[in-house]
Amino acid sequence: MRTEKINSRSAAFQKFEVLKTNRNKRFKYGEFFVEGVRNINNAVENGWHIVSFLYDAERKLSDWAKEKLQTVHTDVNYALKPELLKELSSKEDTSELLAVIKMKSDDFSRIKLSDAPLIALFDRPSNHGNLGTILRSCDALGVEGLIITGHAVDLYDPDVVSSTMGSFFCVPAIRIADNDTVFGLIEDLRKKYPGFQVVGTTAHNETQLFNVDFTKPTLLMIGNETEGLRRIYKEQSDILTTIPMNPMGSASSFNVACAATVMFYEAVRQRKLAK
Repeated sequence: MRTEKINSRSAAFQKFEVLKTNRNKRFKYGEFFVEGVRNINNAVENGWHIVSFLYDAERKLSDWAKEKLQTVHTDVNYALKPELLKELSSKEDTSELLAVIKMKSDDFSRIKLSDAPLIALFDRPSNHGNLGTILRSCDALGVEGLIITGHAVDLYDPDVVSSTMGSFFCVPAIRIADNDTVFGLIEDLRKKYPGFQVVGTTAHNETQLFNVDFTKPTLLMIGNETEGLRRIYKEQSDILTTIPMNPMGSASSFNVACAATVMFYEAVRQRKLAK
């Protein structure tokens, strides 16, 4: 495996910096920055293309890091001076191994659907942590894929990736910017899966969550943190659902990531009972 040394703030080092901080540059290169043992392990296990590993040229590496450097095929690895690696690491104790990984295409065929698929759509997420948490909940509860619509936070931002605790690499997530493409996809799914339903979500008093039949093939649409689900998506919904809140409490709704997790759990609960 080819290895290059970086001893200064060279052009290669500056590229790593912009992959961490600049959304436009990430998409120019088609690569993103990853840190953390679980993230790297899951990326390797799920067949993501590891472009490069970065490590401390002077540090004694763990068996885990050595194994990754020796067995994972990369384009080129980089041995950095300790102070340079520390600048790139987001952790208080510098990670011993960082990775640059190739982005995957926004092709819906990446989502491998079951006979009765359960898919989620997140409309214009505006918070990195919420997007990451929803991806993690998809992974934990068996949602088969996540569609991200409209002008949204960057799916490949390091804060999104790290907040998933490795689930980023286990759940196919695709971005669809325009509404017509989303609506065309919904029509295709209706034709392919008899009984397919689109379930919209709202904080207002609509059909209570446990009264929705989630054993059907389902697309569950989740709204933006501030504005909720857009009207055009509500109009595409077969049913609008809400999570009933404690009438004696002061909270009128959940945080969007909490709400999505509750809804995913209810869908999975119903499906397990139906077996």
